[in-house]
Amino acid sequence: MRDPRLNKLASVLVNYATQVKKGDVVGILADPIAMPMVEAIYEAALKAGGHPFYVPRSESLQELLVAHGSDEQIANPPAFMSDYIERVDVSIGLWVEVNSRFLSRYDSRKAALLQQARRPFLKRFMEREADESLRWCGTQFPTHGSAQDAGMSLTQFEDFIFNAGLLHLPDPAAAWREVETRQQRVCDWLQKRKELRFFVPSSDENDGTDLRVGVDGSTWINCCGQSNFPDGEVFAGPRGVDGHVNYNFPAVYQGHEVEGVRLAFKGGRVIDASAKRGEDFLFRMLDQDEGARNLGEIAIGTNYGITQFMKNTLFDEKIGGTFHAAVGAGYPKSGNFNESGLHWDMVCDMRPRTLSSGARLRGATIAADGEVFHKDGLFVFDGWPGPT
Repeated sequence: MRDPRLNKLASVLVNYATQVKKGDVVGILADPIAMPMVEAIYEAALKAGGHPFYVPRSESLQELLVAHGSDEQIANPPAFMSDYIERVDVSIGLWVEVNSRFLSRYDSRKAALLQQARRPFLKRFMEREADESLRWCGTQFPTHGSAQDAGMSLTQFEDFIFNAGLLHLPDPAAAWREVETRQQRVCDWLQKRKELRFFVPSSDENDGTDLRVGVDGSTWINCCGQSNFPDGEVFAGPRGVDGHVNYNFPAVYQGHEVEGVRLAFKGGRVIDASAKRGEDFLFRMLDQDEGARNLGEIAIGTNYGITQFMKNTLFDEKIGGTFHAAVGAGYPKSGNFNESGLHWDMVCDMRPRTLSSGARLRGATIAADGEVFHKDGLFVFDGWPGPT
């Protein structure tokens, strides 16, 4: 018997997040292990009048490609994926980590090549999203692998996912519309600003963060469960970036954990980078193409129901009290047109925390045109997102 929570999630994805209507072509991308969720989405899409179809994805086949494929084979994905992104009206993707480290021992050069193969698909995906001809949403399907990364049992992780999606409430869609209202106040206020400054004091661990990001002419996007689910962030396309950032959470990408990442920017581009662990992989990703060192996204996490780092970007970038910045491809709808095969979100915690020395670090701020609106992980204005 299918977990009834999957039916509830499918209904939210189909009827709220992507708003499937009669005649829509609905693609469902997922590993076969997520078939119960695929079936729930398929059924919900049929009931909404859509024409759903399923495209399998597989970690094991991707590993075989990296392990035994030539550079030419890796760099040339199946042509039908180009057809897919042109034909669907709605795309619903399930992130299914059977083993999130399945590519971590392979040559990082091949990992970069694999990313480059995605570049045309990613570019067209973002273009169609920007012109509103494509609606999409991605969500996590719980597995033992993702639960282990989060330090939870599968049952605990399932409960976490469903609660983070507000599925325990009688009307999750109504609850997400309330989230939308609070976050829109942030977007409306920031839309009138020209520059953000992200500041974290220096400590005995690193030289802190002092990052200035131009947003004049950018568009602030309210992420309230209509592209990622669960959700909780506001983001914009950077117009210029200067300064440096020390990421106090590991930067997780393609099963690799890169610790102690420090990036320095000038004119919107990474001019210096280092890491305490995984530096080779960091440079492979940053040097894979001309756009990979540019900043494509700047965002503030607003979901205060997610409190712990889980080595899962879907959740980690939403943590209330953090900001994240993505190197690589930008979202045209946000005002950033940078092209790259890379889009790597890295998360910086701005909440008070205890350092290895035992000292308590406070004083992290986000200011817009000199006015502080976010201090020690909390917005300073009433009616904006915050702990409940």
